[in-house]
Amino acid sequence: MKRLLAHPVWAGVAGMALLLALGAALPRWLLFLCTMSAANGIVSLGIVLLMRGGVVSFGQGLVFAGGGYAVALMANKLGVTDALLLTFAGGVVAALMALPFAALLARYRGIFFSMLTLALSMVLYGVLVKTESLGGSDGFNMSRPTILGMRIADAWSGYVLYALAVVVSGVLAILARIYFESARGLVSLAIRENELRVEYLGASTSRVMAANFVIAAFMGGVGGALAIMALGHIEPQFSYWTTSGEFVFVSILAGHYSVFAVFVASFILELVRSFSSAYFPNTWQMVLGIFLLIVIRFLPRGIGSVWVGWQARKEGRS
Repeated sequence: MKRLLAHPVWAGVAGMALLLALGAALPRWLLFLCTMSAANGIVSLGIVLLMRGGVVSFGQGLVFAGGGYAVALMANKLGVTDALLLTFAGGVVAALMALPFAALLARYRGIFFSMLTLALSMVLYGVLVKTESLGGSDGFNMSRPTILGMRIADAWSGYVLYALAVVVSGVLAILARIYFESARGLVSLAIRENELRVEYLGASTSRVMAANFVIAAFMGGVGGALAIMALGHIEPQFSYWTTSGEFVFVSILAGHYSVFAVFVASFILELVRSFSSAYFPNTWQMVLGIFLLIVIRFLPRGIGSVWVGWQARKEGRS
C-alpha cells in the first residue's frame, strides 16, 4: 500500500480525493482562498518547468491574462458557459499566443529571457488598457459558468469551483511530475547544468526550451481561466508585471524539487497576503518580502527541498 501511494499518479489521486472531502467542511472564504491558490499554483508550476531548464519567466501574466480574457469573452459573447470547456479553452488560447514567440525565446537565457517575456506581458497590458471594447483599465465582468450544462446554485458555487480547481490542478500536477521524470524533462535539467554538452550529445536544446515555454503557457492559461471564473471579473492588471512577479515569488518559494511544494507555496502566499492586507493594509508587500527573505535564508532551495532531504535521509537509513 505504501509503494502504491508513493507512485505520483496514485498519490495525486489520493490527494485530490482528500481535498475534495475536506472542501465540504471549509467555510466559503477559505474555499475561495484555496481555489485561487490552486489556480495561481498552476501558473507557477509552469514557471518551475522553465526554471528546471535554467530560465525564469517574468511575463507569465501574458498567458494568465490571455487565457482569462479568452474565457470571459467566450462566456459573454459566444454563450460558452461550461466550466470544463472554458478551462481547456483558456489553456489552448494561451498556448497559441505563446507559440509564435517560442522559437525566438528558446535562443535566450538568463536576464535576456526574463526581460523579453516581461516585455511581451507589458505590451499586452498596454493594449488591454487602451482597448475600450474590452473594458479598458476597468475590465469587465464574466457571467457565471455552468457544469455539464447545469447551472450552479449560489449555495454550491464556491465548492463547485473549488472542486474543479482541485481536480484540474491535481491532473496537471500528476502530468507535470511524469514529464519531469521523462527523458525530455531530464534533458531540461541537463540544459541548466551544461547546455553545450547536451548539444554535443545530439539533443536540441532549442526544441526542448520552446516546448517547455508552450507547455508553461498552457498551464498559465488554465490557471487564468480558473481564477477568472472564481473572481467573475477580468482586468488588464492580470498581465501587469506585479502579477507575474507574484508567480515568480511562488516558484522561488517552492523550488523546483517538488510539484506539491508549488501549491503549498501558492497557498502560503494567498494566506499571508490575505491576513497581512487585513492587518497591515499599507505594508503587506513588505510583509511578503520579509517572509521570502526568511525562506531564502533558511531554505535556499525552496520548500520542496525539505521533502527531498527527508527522502534522502529515509533512503540512507534503509
